[in-house]
Amino acid sequence: MFIKFTKMINNVKSVFSIKDLENLSGIKAHTIRIWEKRYTILEPMRTDTNIRSYDLPNLQKLLNVVLLNNYGYKISRIAELSTEKIAILVREIISDKSSKNHALNAFKVAMINFDQALFFNTYNSLLSEKTFREVFYEVIIPLMNEIGLLWQSGTISPAQEHFISFLIKQKLLINTEKVQILEPTRNDKVFVLYLPENEIHELGLMYLNYEILLNGYKTIYLGESVPIESLKDMKNYFDNIVYISYLTVQPTKDAIDDYINEISAKIIDANSQIWFLGRMTEFINTKNLPDTISIFNSISNLVQEL
Repeated sequence: MFIKFTKMINNVKSVFSIKDLENLSGIKAHTIRIWEKRYTILEPMRTDTNIRSYDLPNLQKLLNVVLLNNYGYKISRIAELSTEKIAILVREIISDKSSKNHALNAFKVAMINFDQALFFNTYNSLLSEKTFREVFYEVIIPLMNEIGLLWQSGTISPAQEHFISFLIKQKLLINTEKVQILEPTRNDKVFVLYLPENEIHELGLMYLNYEILLNGYKTIYLGESVPIESLKDMKNYFDNIVYISYLTVQPTKDAIDDYINEISAKIIDANSQIWFLGRMTEFINTKNLPDTISIFNSISNLVQEL
């Protein structure tokens, strides 16, 4: 396990393509090239074949430039400032008012650089002005969506994704424990939260567990990669079960309807329901879906149903 993780660390990027910069900053590569050529915002390295590449300081500077630009600073004005002055202005903006964009960028830099201190400082700064729920909805959920896209595009490595995911999990567990120790106030149903086999992306499911507990219900959190057969056991202990599953990559689009049919036949009855959400739900054939199965397009929509 250690050898595998070490190999992932060794493969972590320290040099980025312009496409990586586009993915991380949200600024089109064409615009980045204009800023670079017209204003010398960045100082790329070049290969023998004249292909641009960028180091981490270039990425960090670009993220700061984007923040200032979003707060009304013109690129021509920013270009006249030193890297140090740009960083100072960014800190002033952050101290004046909490910035969602800055927090997202700071978390991404923390992820890329394996910087725990930056993650904790950014999180604590947000928490000084917002509730945990606000931080999660406004910053962490958008961050999770970006992480998925960055991983798919090859901009970040599995090691970086695991690093930032673990830190978010820590915060989720701390806040979940605070509501988990309270006695349920609503007993009309029990929620069983699980992920299908080979599905390991559980941050969204973990947050739903927190929200359901916060709403006064009892939850049974089973976590990742749970076979359908294992769900049957819940019926021996509880009535009126609502199963919740977050489908990020599993089942695949070719297998998802078979999965829905199997779970409907083996698990769902008059006293139970199942709620699905996640990226793979778009591939579910909803034409003949029974009333006991519900599909939600976001965490907030599901929470409203509680």
